[in-house]
Amino acid sequence: MFRSLIQRHPLAAVARKYCNVRASSTIGNISLTERSHNCHELRSHHVGEKVTICGWLQHRRFDFMFTLRDSFGAIQIIIPKEEQGSKELVETLTAAYQESVVKVKGHVQLRPNGLKNKEMGTGDVEIVADSVELLNPCKEQLPVQLSDFNKVSEAVRMQFRYIDLRSKRMQRNLRLRSDVVMKMREFLWKQHGFVEVETPTLFRKTPGGAQEFPVPCKQTGKFYSLPQSPQQFKQLLMVGGIDRYFQIARCYRDEGSRPDRQPEFTQVDLEMSFITKEGIYQLIEEMILFSWPESLPTPTIPFPRMTYDDAMNQYGVDKPDTRFDMKIQDVTDILQGSGAAIFQSSSPSFRIKLINCKGATNHLKKKHIELLEEEGRKKASQLGMEKGGVIGVRLEAPPASWKSPIAKYVGDDVKERLVKSLGAETGDLFLIAAGEQDINQILGHVRLQAASLLEEKGVSVRDLSSFNFLWVEDFPLFLPKDEESTSQGDVESAHHPFTAPMKGEEELVYSSPLKVKGQHYDLVLNGMEIAGGSIRIHRADLQRYILENILKEDSSSLSHLLEALESGCPPHGGIAIGFDRYISLLCGEPSIRDVIAFPKTVDGNDLMSGAPSTLLNEELERYGIQVAQGKES
Repeated sequence: MFRSLIQRHPLAAVARKYCNVRASSTIGNISLTERSHNCHELRSHHVGEKVTICGWLQHRRFDFMFTLRDSFGAIQIIIPKEEQGSKELVETLTAAYQESVVKVKGHVQLRPNGLKNKEMGTGDVEIVADSVELLNPCKEQLPVQLSDFNKVSEAVRMQFRYIDLRSKRMQRNLRLRSDVVMKMREFLWKQHGFVEVETPTLFRKTPGGAQEFPVPCKQTGKFYSLPQSPQQFKQLLMVGGIDRYFQIARCYRDEGSRPDRQPEFTQVDLEMSFITKEGIYQLIEEMILFSWPESLPTPTIPFPRMTYDDAMNQYGVDKPDTRFDMKIQDVTDILQGSGAAIFQSSSPSFRIKLINCKGATNHLKKKHIELLEEEGRKKASQLGMEKGGVIGVRLEAPPASWKSPIAKYVGDDVKERLVKSLGAETGDLFLIAAGEQDINQILGHVRLQAASLLEEKGVSVRDLSSFNFLWVEDFPLFLPKDEESTSQGDVESAHHPFTAPMKGEEELVYSSPLKVKGQHYDLVLNGMEIAGGSIRIHRADLQRYILENILKEDSSSLSHLLEALESGCPPHGGIAIGFDRYISLLCGEPSIRDVIAFPKTVDGNDLMSGAPSTLLNEELERYGIQVAQGKES
């Protein structure tokens, strides 16, 4: 599905923008390259011109015709049959395998009538070669054949990434990535006076958050840590009067890779003094518009907003995919006590909710519904629920006729009332969950699984070419570590411990921390969180209290930050865009690994270089480290 999407994606033609870059740029009278043109820029108005081009040998037809490709495009080369020296040119090419690097000098001519290629940008012209120089021969068989790109496994592509990067897909993705980040830099620096500051990547271990990578040093028993983000440094820059900071920051988390995450990643990191949440929203929206690819439909600003509570109640996740409906609906008042055992409870917190998959039973068989039910059970288990999940109910004609194990326990009057209240029809599928906790999350998970199943069956559920932005706001400042945690000391930060409470709720921090809303906001695109930020705590006393009394953290490791907050720290806030995720969505790629030049595997390995690797004992001794037997991996 993703391959066909990539081919249909609006960015499929984006390479044309980059193909028009001149190869023969100069400084003064000095040419910077050996080429006069790149392989894509030659057109009919170049006919008669002497040119020099370089590239990879892509195709060879007969002994006198071949295609040369560079990073911008391709062009056909002709070796004249009867002219002096043609035999030597043919011999040079005959000895070269595909992907050999070749330099051609010649002149441009029109292709003969009937032999023009409308599929090529240079399809109206060709180069008649005067000389062919083999700059570097390629071996006979490469492990990655660019002509069979889609048939090559991801593992092989990553192992031979330097070849994989030559593909049209990777060229398009990396050039788009570069274009977007350069425009973001221009927007921040030139239009809004931001200062780009590089912050250290050798830092110290910090409390809370994700697992960090330790880095040994020669001071025995001491380690650096690679930072999860520049969070503390950018707050310190606000204390230092930088006022508007940004950085294209490298960040590190010692966690397993997923399609949208890997151990090292890139953020567009921002922080501002004397800023409001509204100011950050407007800045980010305008920056996205300024840097938006021209080939994609332009999003409309301002982006819609949704509270955390509404997102969880309607979609079951805090990063909802709003490209399709199938919202969660509360039907407790109709189904509670209606006969089925799962609907029986007198607890005031007991709820019954469902999603209605319109027309789904016309496409999904019994085995598919059972699969969705199994997904519901798995999600319930992940949430620590001994029992839980979803039950599928197929609506047959008439719609109040149910096909489900629970159908015989529910009266016809209840069925009719439910169908009428939801506007349900024959062919719809109810996915119902009941319980006192987490049923929204279960339904939110199953909702996405149902959409994917229907799309596999050819049903258009989500518009795969649309870009639905959404601000999610008004998050709780703290969350229970588990369902039984209701007192302070058993909580954790919903975002991070530096997020400020909502104005007017500061006193609740000391009395009822789980009731406090935080000034935290996420930007969601097509169901994926692409940015997150907050207004920060700028008072040392409040920051120390949260660390020590609520989160039960040792604040000594943050003494530098606490002292800075006591040194005249202005109110400030910021946001970080997960740049890899954002670009993967713009490119229509299912994985961030396809928009990163040299990515890591799910296990965090670099298949090309073999990293991580082992060290010799004498190298480890320098740092006072011993590797326990049986612990190598």
